[in-house]
Amino acid sequence: MSLQNRVIVISGVGPGLGRGLALQCAKAGADVVLAARSEPRLAEVAKEVAELGRRAVPVPTDITEEASSQRLVETALESFGRVDGLVNNAFAMPPMTDLTAVDLDAVRAAFETNVLAALRLTRLLTPALAENGGSVVMINSAVLRHSRRTFGVYKMAKTALLSLAQSLATELGPRGVRVNSVAPGYIWADNLKWYFDFLGKQRGVPARQVYDETAATLDLGRLPEPDEVADAAVFLLSPLARAITGQCLDVNCGEWHH
Repeated sequence: MSLQNRVIVISGVGPGLGRGLALQCAKAGADVVLAARSEPRLAEVAKEVAELGRRAVPVPTDITEEASSQRLVETALESFGRVDGLVNNAFAMPPMTDLTAVDLDAVRAAFETNVLAALRLTRLLTPALAENGGSVVMINSAVLRHSRRTFGVYKMAKTALLSLAQSLATELGPRGVRVNSVAPGYIWADNLKWYFDFLGKQRGVPARQVYDETAATLDLGRLPEPDEVADAAVFLLSPLARAITGQCLDVNCGEWHH
């Protein structure tokens, strides 16, 4: 119970990693404040948290808007009186286009959700986090480790998010707030399952064959599950990581070494 009686705010709560983050934090003893645009999805995850014996407050939120983000923070503090951790998990898929051809407005939109919103939430919650020696975790990506074609905007956004986390670690460290990153590779959840099924149909092979071929390139011979990525975030939020800040923990079953 490494997060016993702590309060964790999680943005971008969806059916994959966002849900995994909420449930793993709850299993570690935390109460959670859940933020996303979809109210039904939030209610579903909040119910699962309650079934684990922890409290969950769902807050429909557009983290690209200042007023909506402020309401999230106010609701968290009104509900629990404290916040001990923040997981910036919200993500908007950047345009998968060569940088030489990409629409710059689409690049700006990607940065708004994937970088600036994380900065906004962290700044709004900094006073509460500083009161309790809190921790921030940015969910990054293995795109940091490669430069494949059409991933340019994606890498730009996630590299900026990494720099944001490192700089905030320096700024907030004197106030007792730690800031770290988790960089997953493949995550074996609904979106990837759909994509592997799509690739399999294109090639006329079972989706399982696509999985096996991909997994064979990873050291552990399998793809990470959402809970495994979430556990890394739980560790960084917990007192077990009390001397760790400004770091990026890769969770990829050995796809990339860093």
